[in-house]
Amino acid sequence: MIRIDDRHYSRVEVEALTAGHAGQARLSDRPGARFAVCFASTIDWLALFFAIRAAGGSLLPLHPSTPVEAARRLAREASCHALYHNSLKPEEIAPRPATPAPGQLLQMSSGTTGAPKCIARSWTEIDREIESYVGSFTEPAGMTPVIACPTTHSYGLISGLLAGLRRGAEPVILDTTNPKFLLKALREIERPLLYASPVILHTLARLMPEGERIHAAMTSGTLLPEPWFERIRGKTVHLFQQYGCSEAGCIAVNPDMAASADLGRVLPHHRLTTGTREAPAEIVLSVPGGEIRTRDLGYRRDDGMLVFVSRLDDTINVAGLNVYPQEVEDVAMALPGVTDAVAFRRTDRFAGERVALLFSAAPEVTEPMLRDWCRKNLADHQQPGELIRADALPRMANGKISRRAVATRYAEAAP
Repeated sequence: MIRIDDRHYSRVEVEALTAGHAGQARLSDRPGARFAVCFASTIDWLALFFAIRAAGGSLLPLHPSTPVEAARRLAREASCHALYHNSLKPEEIAPRPATPAPGQLLQMSSGTTGAPKCIARSWTEIDREIESYVGSFTEPAGMTPVIACPTTHSYGLISGLLAGLRRGAEPVILDTTNPKFLLKALREIERPLLYASPVILHTLARLMPEGERIHAAMTSGTLLPEPWFERIRGKTVHLFQQYGCSEAGCIAVNPDMAASADLGRVLPHHRLTTGTREAPAEIVLSVPGGEIRTRDLGYRRDDGMLVFVSRLDDTINVAGLNVYPQEVEDVAMALPGVTDAVAFRRTDRFAGERVALLFSAAPEVTEPMLRDWCRKNLADHQQPGELIRADALPRMANGKISRRAVATRYAEAAP
Protein backbone atom coordinates (compact mmCIF):
# COMPACT_ATOMS: atom_id res chain seq x y z
CA MET A 1 0.00 0.00 0.00
CA ILE A 2 2.75 2.48 0.99
CA ARG A 3 6.52 2.36 0.80
CA ILE A 4 8.59 4.63 3.05
CA ASP A 5 12.23 4.65 1.95
CA ASP A 6 13.01 0.90 1.68
CA ARG A 7 10.17 -0.34 3.95
CA HIS A 8 6.93 -1.60 2.39
CA TYR A 9 3.72 -1.42 4.46
CA SER A 10 0.81 -3.56 3.29
CA ARG A 11 -2.81 -2.45 3.60
CA VAL A 12 -3.26 -4.89 6.50
CA GLU A 13 -0.25 -3.40 8.33
CA VAL A 14 -1.41 0.18 7.78
CA GLU A 15 -4.95 -0.62 8.92
CA ALA A 16 -3.61 -2.36 12.05
CA LEU A 17 -1.37 0.62 12.86
CA THR A 18 -4.26 3.00 12.26
CA ALA A 19 -6.55 1.09 14.61
CA GLY A 20 -3.81 0.82 17.23
CA HIS A 21 -3.05 4.55 17.08
CA ALA A 22 -6.75 5.41 17.33
CA GLY A 23 -6.96 3.41 20.56
CA GLN A 24 -3.75 4.72 22.12
CA ALA A 25 -4.60 8.31 21.17
CA ARG A 26 -8.06 7.89 22.77
CA LEU A 27 -9.80 9.39 19.75
CA SER A 28 -13.14 7.91 20.78
CA ASP A 29 -13.03 10.21 23.85
CA ARG A 30 -12.72 13.30 21.64
CA PRO A 31 -15.48 13.32 18.99
CA GLY A 32 -15.30 16.36 16.73
CA ALA A 33 -12.07 17.65 18.30
CA ARG A 34 -9.26 19.50 16.50
CA PHE A 35 -5.82 17.91 16.76
CA ALA A 36 -2.35 19.17 15.93
CA VAL A 37 -0.01 16.31 14.98
CA CYS A 38 3.78 16.35 14.76
CA PHE A 39 5.73 13.08 14.41
CA ALA A 40 9.30 12.46 13.31
CA SER A 41 8.21 8.98 12.19
CA THR A 42 6.37 9.16 8.86
CA ILE A 43 4.44 5.93 9.38
CA ASP A 44 3.26 7.03 12.85
CA TRP A 45 2.15 10.39 11.48
CA LEU A 46 0.26 8.77 8.60
CA ALA A 47 -1.39 6.14 10.83
CA LEU A 48 -2.65 8.88 13.14
CA PHE A 49 -3.77 10.93 10.13
CA PHE A 50 -5.86 8.04 8.82
CA ALA A 51 -7.21 7.39 12.33
CA ILE A 52 -8.27 10.98 12.97
CA ARG A 53 -9.87 11.28 9.56
CA ALA A 54 -11.79 8.01 10.02
CA ALA A 55 -12.99 9.26 13.42
CA GLY A 56 -14.34 12.45 11.85
CA GLY A 57 -11.90 14.71 13.68
CA SER A 58 -10.04 17.76 12.40
CA LEU A 59 -6.29 17.72 11.95
CA LEU A 60 -3.46 20.24 11.69
CA PRO A 61 -0.37 18.49 10.25
CA LEU A 62 2.93 19.95 11.45
CA HIS A 63 6.30 19.50 9.79
CA PRO A 64 8.27 16.79 11.65
CA SER A 65 11.07 19.24 12.51
CA THR A 66 8.71 21.57 14.43
CA PRO A 67 9.93 22.06 18.04
CA VAL A 68 7.38 21.39 20.74
CA GLU A 69 7.02 25.06 21.76
CA ALA A 70 6.39 26.09 18.17
CA ALA A 71 3.93 23.19 17.81
CA ARG A 72 2.01 24.40 20.88
CA ARG A 73 1.84 27.93 19.46
CA LEU A 74 0.58 26.71 16.07
CA ALA A 75 -1.94 24.42 17.79
CA ARG A 76 -3.33 27.38 19.74
CA GLU A 77 -3.46 29.57 16.61
CA ALA A 78 -5.47 26.86 14.84
CA SER A 79 -7.82 26.51 17.85
CA CYS A 80 -6.80 22.90 18.39
CA HIS A 81 -7.91 21.02 21.51
CA ALA A 82 -4.97 18.64 21.75
CA LEU A 83 -1.42 18.18 20.46
CA TYR A 84 0.31 14.90 19.61
CA HIS A 85 4.03 15.66 19.49
CA ASN A 86 6.00 12.45 18.92
CA SER A 87 3.69 10.72 21.37
CA LEU A 88 0.25 9.14 21.27
CA LYS A 89 -0.43 10.65 24.67
CA PRO A 90 -2.26 13.91 23.95
CA GLU A 91 -1.21 17.23 25.42
CA GLU A 92 -4.34 19.21 26.20
CA ILE A 93 -4.36 22.64 24.57
CA ALA A 94 -7.97 23.74 25.10
CA PRO A 95 -11.17 22.28 26.62
CA ARG A 96 -12.92 19.64 24.54
CA PRO A 97 -15.76 20.92 22.35
CA ALA A 98 -19.23 20.70 23.82
CA THR A 99 -20.70 20.05 20.38
CA PRO A 100 -18.79 17.92 17.84
CA ALA A 101 -17.86 19.82 14.66
CA PRO A 102 -17.47 18.37 11.15
CA GLY A 103 -13.99 17.05 10.42
CA GLN A 104 -11.58 19.27 8.53
CA LEU A 105 -8.00 19.40 7.29
CA LEU A 106 -6.35 22.44 8.87
CA GLN A 107 -3.42 24.24 7.30
CA MET A 108 -1.44 27.33 8.21
CA SER A 109 -0.94 29.55 5.18
CA SER A 110 2.69 30.29 4.30
CA GLY A 111 2.54 33.95 5.30
CA THR A 112 4.51 34.93 2.20
CA THR A 113 2.25 37.92 1.54
CA GLY A 114 0.98 38.59 5.05
CA ALA A 115 0.46 37.08 8.47
CA PRO A 116 -0.10 33.30 8.44
CA LYS A 117 -3.68 32.20 9.02
CA CYS A 118 -5.45 28.91 9.57
CA ILE A 119 -7.26 27.49 6.53
CA ALA A 120 -9.91 24.81 7.15
CA ARG A 121 -11.21 22.47 4.43
CA SER A 122 -13.74 19.71 5.05
CA TRP A 123 -12.89 16.09 4.31
CA THR A 124 -15.71 16.21 1.75
CA GLU A 125 -13.89 19.04 -0.04
CA ILE A 126 -10.65 17.04 0.05
CA ASP A 127 -12.40 13.97 -1.44
CA ARG A 128 -13.93 16.12 -4.16
CA GLU A 129 -10.52 17.55 -5.03
CA ILE A 130 -8.96 14.08 -5.26
CA GLU A 131 -11.73 12.77 -7.52
CA SER A 132 -11.44 15.80 -9.80
CA TYR A 133 -7.63 15.60 -9.82
CA VAL A 134 -7.50 11.88 -10.61
CA GLY A 135 -10.38 11.99 -13.09
CA SER A 136 -9.03 14.85 -15.22
CA PHE A 137 -5.27 14.37 -14.81
CA THR A 138 -4.91 10.91 -16.31
CA GLU A 139 -1.30 11.03 -17.52
CA PRO A 140 0.09 9.43 -14.29
CA ALA A 141 -1.78 6.16 -14.96
CA GLY A 142 0.72 3.34 -14.53
CA MET A 143 3.31 5.60 -12.88
CA THR A 144 4.58 5.25 -9.30
CA PRO A 145 4.24 8.47 -7.28
CA VAL A 146 7.55 9.23 -5.55
CA ILE A 147 6.99 11.83 -2.84
CA ALA A 148 10.16 13.73 -1.99
CA CYS A 149 8.40 16.53 -0.14
CA PRO A 150 6.66 16.69 3.25
CA THR A 151 3.43 14.70 3.53
CA THR A 152 2.43 17.24 6.18
CA HIS A 153 1.86 19.68 3.30
CA SER A 154 -1.15 19.34 1.00
CA TYR A 155 1.07 18.96 -2.09
CA GLY A 156 2.69 15.80 -0.77
CA LEU A 157 -0.31 14.58 1.21
CA ILE A 158 -3.19 15.12 -1.22
CA SER A 159 -1.63 15.29 -4.69
CA GLY A 160 1.13 12.79 -4.04
CA LEU A 161 -0.08 10.28 -1.44
CA LEU A 162 -3.90 10.30 -1.42
CA ALA A 163 -4.27 10.74 -5.19
CA GLY A 164 -1.71 7.97 -5.72
CA LEU A 165 -3.64 5.62 -3.44
CA ARG A 166 -6.86 6.57 -5.26
CA ARG A 167 -5.22 5.51 -8.54
CA GLY A 168 -4.32 2.14 -7.04
CA ALA A 169 -0.56 2.82 -6.99
CA GLU A 170 1.86 2.11 -4.15
CA PRO A 171 3.21 5.60 -3.31
CA VAL A 172 6.88 5.82 -2.35
CA ILE A 173 7.71 8.37 0.34
CA LEU A 174 11.37 9.34 0.56
CA ASP A 175 12.27 10.89 3.89
CA THR A 176 15.35 12.66 2.60
CA THR A 177 16.35 15.58 0.44
CA ASN A 178 19.77 14.10 -0.32
CA PRO A 179 19.88 14.40 -4.13
CA LYS A 180 22.20 11.42 -4.63
CA PHE A 181 19.83 9.18 -2.63
CA LEU A 182 16.86 10.51 -4.61
CA LEU A 183 18.55 9.77 -7.93
CA LYS A 184 19.44 6.25 -6.77
CA ALA A 185 15.84 5.61 -5.69
CA LEU A 186 14.41 6.97 -8.96
CA ARG A 187 16.68 4.68 -10.97
CA GLU A 188 15.34 1.66 -9.11
CA ILE A 189 11.63 2.49 -9.59
CA GLU A 190 9.83 1.71 -12.82
CA ARG A 191 8.05 4.73 -14.34
CA PRO A 192 8.46 7.05 -11.31
CA LEU A 193 6.53 10.30 -11.02
CA LEU A 194 8.51 12.57 -8.72
CA TYR A 195 6.63 15.05 -6.51
CA ALA A 196 9.25 17.53 -5.30
CA SER A 197 9.96 21.22 -4.90
CA PRO A 198 11.41 23.30 -7.75
CA VAL A 199 14.69 23.58 -5.82
CA ILE A 200 15.03 19.78 -5.58
CA LEU A 201 14.13 19.31 -9.25
CA HIS A 202 16.73 21.88 -10.31
CA THR A 203 19.39 20.28 -8.14
CA LEU A 204 18.67 16.82 -9.56
CA ALA A 205 18.74 18.16 -13.12
CA ARG A 206 22.18 19.66 -12.53
CA LEU A 207 23.54 16.44 -11.01
CA MET A 208 22.19 13.95 -13.56
CA PRO A 209 24.71 12.56 -16.06
CA GLU A 210 24.42 13.51 -19.71
CA GLY A 211 21.80 11.40 -21.44
CA GLU A 212 19.92 10.40 -18.25
CA ARG A 213 16.37 11.63 -17.65
CA ILE A 214 13.70 11.29 -14.97
CA HIS A 215 10.61 9.53 -16.28
CA ALA A 216 8.20 12.14 -14.89
CA ALA A 217 8.24 15.03 -12.44
CA MET A 218 5.70 17.40 -10.94
CA THR A 219 6.53 20.97 -9.96
CA SER A 220 4.44 23.17 -7.71
CA GLY A 221 4.68 26.00 -5.21
CA THR A 222 6.39 28.66 -7.28
CA LEU A 223 6.98 29.48 -10.92
CA LEU A 224 10.21 28.03 -12.29
CA PRO A 225 12.73 30.65 -13.43
CA GLU A 226 13.17 30.21 -17.18
CA PRO A 227 16.73 28.81 -16.98
CA TRP A 228 15.60 26.32 -14.32
CA PHE A 229 12.64 25.32 -16.49
CA GLU A 230 14.83 24.71 -19.53
CA ARG A 231 17.28 22.58 -17.54
CA ILE A 232 14.55 20.52 -15.80
CA ARG A 233 12.52 20.14 -19.01
CA GLY A 234 15.60 18.74 -20.74
CA LYS A 235 16.11 16.19 -17.97
CA THR A 236 12.56 14.82 -17.81
CA VAL A 237 10.50 12.73 -20.21
CA HIS A 238 7.25 14.11 -18.78
CA LEU A 239 7.14 17.41 -16.88
CA PHE A 240 3.92 18.39 -15.11
CA GLN A 241 2.96 21.49 -13.16
CA GLN A 242 0.13 22.13 -10.75
CA TYR A 243 -1.17 25.38 -9.35
CA GLY A 244 -3.28 26.00 -6.28
CA CYS A 245 -3.69 27.76 -2.96
CA SER A 246 -4.33 26.75 0.64
CA GLU A 247 -7.98 27.79 0.54
CA ALA A 248 -8.91 25.80 -2.59
CA GLY A 249 -6.31 23.06 -2.94
CA CYS A 250 -5.17 22.20 -6.46
CA ILE A 251 -6.75 24.55 -9.02
CA ALA A 252 -5.10 23.60 -12.31
CA VAL A 253 -2.73 20.97 -13.74
CA ASN A 254 -0.51 21.19 -16.79
CA PRO A 255 0.02 17.68 -18.22
CA ASP A 256 2.76 18.73 -20.66
CA MET A 257 4.76 21.82 -19.77
CA ALA A 258 5.97 23.87 -22.71
CA ALA A 259 6.53 27.11 -20.76
CA SER A 260 7.05 27.82 -17.08
CA ALA A 261 4.17 30.33 -16.90
CA ASP A 262 1.62 27.81 -18.26
CA LEU A 263 -0.05 26.80 -14.99
CA GLY A 264 -2.41 24.23 -16.45
CA ARG A 265 -6.03 23.56 -17.22
CA VAL A 266 -8.52 24.25 -14.46
CA LEU A 267 -9.84 21.16 -12.66
CA PRO A 268 -13.52 20.58 -13.50
CA HIS A 269 -14.83 21.10 -9.96
CA HIS A 270 -13.63 24.73 -9.94
CA ARG A 271 -15.29 27.83 -11.37
CA LEU A 272 -12.76 30.52 -12.14
CA THR A 273 -12.55 33.99 -13.66
CA THR A 274 -9.46 35.88 -14.81
CA GLY A 275 -8.31 38.19 -17.59
CA THR A 276 -7.14 37.97 -21.18
CA ARG A 277 -3.69 38.10 -22.73
CA GLU A 278 -4.26 41.78 -23.56
CA ALA A 279 -5.72 42.59 -20.13
CA PRO A 280 -4.54 40.17 -17.40
CA ALA A 281 -6.63 40.17 -14.23
CA GLU A 282 -6.67 38.54 -10.82
CA ILE A 283 -7.42 34.81 -10.76
CA VAL A 284 -10.62 34.48 -8.70
CA LEU A 285 -12.45 31.27 -7.75
CA SER A 286 -16.19 31.15 -7.13
CA VAL A 287 -17.03 29.02 -4.08
CA PRO A 288 -20.24 28.40 -2.14
CA GLY A 289 -21.00 31.56 -0.22
CA GLY A 290 -18.39 33.75 -1.85
CA GLU A 291 -15.09 33.77 -3.70
CA ILE A 292 -11.39 33.12 -3.20
CA ARG A 293 -9.12 35.88 -4.45
CA THR A 294 -5.69 34.41 -5.22
CA ARG A 295 -3.82 37.73 -5.63
CA ASP A 296 -2.29 36.16 -8.75
CA LEU A 297 -2.48 38.06 -12.03
CA GLY A 298 -3.14 35.91 -15.08
CA TYR A 299 -5.29 35.05 -18.05
CA ARG A 300 -6.79 32.06 -19.82
CA ARG A 301 -5.84 31.27 -23.42
CA ASP A 302 -8.34 30.15 -26.04
CA ASP A 303 -7.17 26.55 -25.54
CA GLY A 304 -8.09 26.73 -21.84
CA MET A 305 -4.53 27.03 -20.51
CA LEU A 306 -4.29 29.22 -17.40
CA VAL A 307 -1.24 31.48 -17.67
CA PHE A 308 0.49 33.24 -14.77
CA VAL A 309 1.71 36.82 -15.15
CA SER A 310 2.65 38.02 -11.66
CA ARG A 311 1.64 38.28 -8.04
CA LEU A 312 -0.49 41.40 -7.71
CA ASP A 313 1.51 42.29 -4.61
CA ASP A 314 4.78 41.97 -6.57
CA THR A 315 3.91 44.02 -9.66
CA ILE A 316 6.11 47.14 -9.81
CA ASN A 317 4.54 50.33 -11.16
CA VAL A 318 7.24 52.49 -12.77
CA ALA A 319 5.81 55.85 -13.84
CA GLY A 320 2.47 54.22 -14.64
CA LEU A 321 3.93 51.20 -16.46
CA ASN A 322 3.67 47.72 -14.95
CA VAL A 323 6.85 45.70 -14.51
CA TYR A 324 6.38 41.98 -13.84
CA PRO A 325 9.35 40.73 -11.75
CA GLN A 326 9.51 37.33 -13.47
CA GLU A 327 10.38 38.97 -16.80
CA VAL A 328 13.30 40.85 -15.25
CA GLU A 329 14.50 37.75 -13.40
CA ASP A 330 14.38 35.56 -16.50
CA VAL A 331 16.47 38.05 -18.47
CA ALA A 332 19.05 38.38 -15.69
CA MET A 333 19.35 34.62 -15.27
CA ALA A 334 19.81 34.16 -19.01
CA LEU A 335 23.24 35.80 -18.70
CA PRO A 336 25.76 32.94 -18.40
CA GLY A 337 27.16 32.80 -14.90
CA VAL A 338 24.14 34.33 -13.13
CA THR A 339 22.85 31.58 -10.84
CA ASP A 340 19.79 33.20 -9.24
CA ALA A 341 17.91 36.49 -9.25
CA VAL A 342 14.89 38.16 -7.71
CA ALA A 343 13.43 41.51 -8.74
CA PHE A 344 11.57 43.62 -6.20
CA ARG A 345 10.10 47.05 -5.61
CA ARG A 346 11.82 50.21 -4.36
CA THR A 347 10.08 53.55 -3.80
CA ASP A 348 11.21 56.40 -6.03
CA ARG A 349 10.32 60.08 -5.61
CA PHE A 350 10.20 60.66 -9.38
CA ALA A 351 8.78 57.42 -10.84
CA GLY A 352 6.80 56.31 -7.77
CA GLU A 353 8.46 52.91 -7.83
CA ARG A 354 11.55 51.42 -9.44
CA VAL A 355 13.08 47.99 -9.93
CA ALA A 356 15.82 46.54 -7.75
CA LEU A 357 17.52 43.21 -8.48
CA LEU A 358 19.16 40.88 -5.97
CA PHE A 359 21.36 38.31 -7.71
CA SER A 360 24.01 35.66 -7.20
CA ALA A 361 26.60 34.86 -9.85
CA ALA A 362 29.98 33.36 -10.63
CA PRO A 363 32.98 35.62 -9.83
CA GLU A 364 33.57 36.47 -13.49
CA VAL A 365 30.14 38.13 -13.78
CA THR A 366 30.50 41.81 -12.88
CA GLU A 367 27.76 44.31 -12.13
CA PRO A 368 28.58 46.36 -15.25
CA MET A 369 28.24 43.17 -17.35
CA LEU A 370 24.82 42.45 -15.87
CA ARG A 371 23.68 46.05 -16.23
CA ASP A 372 24.74 46.10 -19.89
CA TRP A 373 22.93 42.77 -20.45
CA CYS A 374 19.72 44.18 -18.96
CA ARG A 375 19.97 47.32 -21.13
CA LYS A 376 20.12 45.13 -24.24
CA ASN A 377 17.22 42.86 -23.24
CA LEU A 378 14.76 44.96 -21.21
CA ALA A 379 12.67 48.06 -21.86
CA ASP A 380 13.68 51.29 -20.12
CA HIS A 381 10.99 51.02 -17.42
CA GLN A 382 12.08 47.42 -16.65
CA GLN A 383 15.74 48.31 -16.02
CA PRO A 384 16.98 47.54 -12.49
CA GLY A 385 17.92 50.79 -10.79
CA GLU A 386 19.87 48.82 -8.21
CA LEU A 387 21.93 45.66 -8.50
CA ILE A 388 22.62 43.94 -5.19
CA ARG A 389 24.98 40.98 -5.15
CA ALA A 390 24.63 38.13 -2.62
CA ASP A 391 26.29 34.76 -2.13
CA ALA A 392 22.88 33.07 -2.18
CA LEU A 393 19.27 34.18 -2.31
CA PRO A 394 16.90 33.55 0.64
CA ARG A 395 14.67 30.97 -1.04
CA MET A 396 12.51 28.64 1.05
CA ALA A 397 12.71 24.87 0.60
CA ASN A 398 9.83 24.94 -1.92
CA GLY A 399 11.60 27.53 -4.05
CA LYS A 400 9.41 30.45 -3.02
CA ILE A 401 10.88 33.79 -2.15
CA SER A 402 9.18 36.75 -0.49
CA ARG A 403 9.99 39.92 -2.41
CA ARG A 404 8.62 41.91 0.52
CA ALA A 405 11.07 40.18 2.87
CA VAL A 406 13.93 40.77 0.41
CA ALA A 407 13.06 44.47 0.17
CA THR A 408 13.05 44.76 3.96
CA ARG A 409 16.28 42.79 4.37
CA TYR A 410 18.17 44.89 1.83
CA ALA A 411 16.62 48.21 2.75
CA GLU A 412 20.05 49.68 3.50
CA ALA A 413 21.39 48.99 0.01
CA ALA A 414 22.79 52.01 -1.74
CA PRO A 415 20.15 54.00 -3.73
